[in-house]
Amino acid sequence: MTTVQELGTEASAPSAVSGTQVRRQLGASVRVLLVLTVLCGVLYPAAIWGVSRLPGLHANAEGSVLPNGGSSLIGIDPVPAEPAADPWFHTRPSASAPDDAVASLGPADATTSGGTNLGPRAEDLAAAVQERRAAIAARDGVDPATIPPDALTASASGLDPHISPAYAAQQVPRVARVTGLPEDRVRALVADATDGRTLGVLGEPRVDVPELNASLVPAAPGIR
Repeated sequence: MTTVQELGTEASAPSAVSGTQVRRQLGASVRVLLVLTVLCGVLYPAAIWGVSRLPGLHANAEGSVLPNGGSSLIGIDPVPAEPAADPWFHTRPSASAPDDAVASLGPADATTSGGTNLGPRAEDLAAAVQERRAAIAARDGVDPATIPPDALTASASGLDPHISPAYAAQQVPRVARVTGLPEDRVRALVADATDGRTLGVLGEPRVDVPELNASLVPAAPGIR
């Protein structure tokens, strides 16, 4: 006669997995892997590539060459920060900047992307922000307390070509002084390179730095 205790023991005992079940599960896993590989590794990239070949999209997909030899595909800083004679507008800091760049404010490495992955409480991030604040204040001749946040923090990709209108406005006096252009002329160039919110409601107004620097070349041909 089976007791209640024996029934409980039998119910709690793990059932053995047969070889047939293992093979069935392994086969299902392999099939899912193959299907996802084809979908995500072949069909999806092929579809995106095909869309980029459509008329009107091909040139933008390949990137366009700017007059100064840079690429509009990635908005990188054209030169390191040089307070004495820096005629360019600068993008945000980048985690892929060269090791010798001042406070990660030099040109980003266009062959790679990524952020520092530092948390908001990381001591290294706090130190980097303070170093950037001092370098940018010296470069633009402004009060460190007035520097916009996007000038002090890197984007997730490190290759963001846009900056806030506030950061662009901060750089106008320096660019005007070094290039010899009137400040009103430089502000007009900034306005031309400024985009509003997407669909009028998404995101924030932003300034396209590669486009802005490209417009400086014909306006002040002598800049380097």
